[in-house]
Amino acid sequence: MATRPRSASAPLTFDLPISLIAKIESHRRKQGLKTASEVVRHAIDAYDFEGCAPVRDPHRQVSVRLTLAQRAMLKRYARKKDVSVGELLRFALDGLSAKKPRGR
Repeated sequence: MATRPRSASAPLTFDLPISLIAKIESHRRKQGLKTASEVVRHAIDAYDFEGCAPVRDPHRQVSVRLTLAQRAMLKRYARKKDVSVGELLRFALDGLSAKKPRGR
């Protein structure tokens, strides 16, 4: 069985926010690199993964009751904003303040 040379590469596909794609392109131009792959390989080689401590906010499923109008509105905005209903709910809950809710 033949072994691959250490410099062999394999494709990897993953999603990135547009802001990081722009950062890759900016770094590529500034460093005179030819491809996004070169930038990503550089980032991997330079990053301290051992010291990396990803923040994991545990998730749990909850069930709530919404009015039909609220449910329809959330679905409409989810389509319009191209996000999930859950993401919109997280935005709304993160935006809660200490003041009393409207209509109470």
